[in-house]
Amino acid sequence: MSFPLYAPAEEHDMLRETVRALADEKIAPHAAEADETEEFSWDVYKALVAADLHAVHVPEQYGGAGADALATVIVIEEVARACASSSLIPAVNKLGTVPLLLSASEELKARYLAPVARGEAMFSYALSEPEAGSDAASMKTRAVADGDSYVLNGTKMWITNAGVSEYYTVMAVTDPAAGARGISAFVVEKSDEGVSFGPKEKKLGIKGSPTRQVILDNVRIPADRMIGAPGTGFKTALATLDHTRVTIAAQALGIAQGALDYAVGYVKERQQFGRPVADFQGVQFMLADMAMKLEAARQLTYHAAAKSERAMAGEPQKDLTFLSSAAKCAASDAAMEITVDAVQLLGGYGYTKDFPVERMMRDAKITQIYEGTNQIQRMVMARQLLK
Repeated sequence: MSFPLYAPAEEHDMLRETVRALADEKIAPHAAEADETEEFSWDVYKALVAADLHAVHVPEQYGGAGADALATVIVIEEVARACASSSLIPAVNKLGTVPLLLSASEELKARYLAPVARGEAMFSYALSEPEAGSDAASMKTRAVADGDSYVLNGTKMWITNAGVSEYYTVMAVTDPAAGARGISAFVVEKSDEGVSFGPKEKKLGIKGSPTRQVILDNVRIPADRMIGAPGTGFKTALATLDHTRVTIAAQALGIAQGALDYAVGYVKERQQFGRPVADFQGVQFMLADMAMKLEAARQLTYHAAAKSERAMAGEPQKDLTFLSSAAKCAASDAAMEITVDAVQLLGGYGYTKDFPVERMMRDAKITQIYEGTNQIQRMVMARQLLK
């Protein structure tokens, strides 16, 4: 009997070729410089916008490309293969806008998704706080109703692309007595009076993407900028992560692929004891393990992406939470192991900035930490198993 091959569609393969060509030509040459200068690359952003790859997930009715979750994963993966910082452009645009796609009114979606689709604005996601990281529900940021407005006060921390994004999905407490059920979600604009940003964090990796505090000082916004009903913000935040953990897995896959590709090329060229280093079985076993871990993580990630796409289309997927956590955890752990091995395969050269694998190793680390540490992912998975 015949059955359809368990594989991405032809369109997905063509998309990968398109993104890889763009990444090789327009993104990879700037990656080391962005890491060195710690500056957001507007040239890369413009190149992604010109190719309509900056926010591919936005549905067509809001002017977007309407890409499915797997296509979005492939875009992020291929950009990350060249530059992890740049891959945060499509990834964070998705993270910031999924709360709207899941819960916002039609009017709010149209108002904020269209400029993102056109490349006129980026969208960041503001959940974490200095004292509320893994325990996000203990946030202190308050939103107090005042007539037909809300007044927001608080500090959000570790906000990716803060300062360069025009829009922010901000979670804030509207009913302090109700715990997690007293948290609501809002759209805050960079230009709103009272919005400011902390200094750029000095980080180990992803240096070409600014990470800053978002400071809200008596920020008054219209009540119609609430995403969904009052008190549903935390539920929306968690549902969002079910979809966007898959994009972090994609970023990890791309970083790992870039490191593996570079290491393979290097060991074929590098001669020791009168022959290429690739001839030695110890090196071959390392490469085999790297490629095996990467492919296992990729298949899990693509499976999770397919579930994410169905859930977004309104088909409940009871295993999405487990699979998205598993994909993020497996892919980021694999990326860390693969990049460490890539540095090892280059020997002393791998430890220098003259070669890209040391950057990839530093960039890989964050994928084990953000959008829920891998310890939290294991708790999430266990909870799903024990339900």
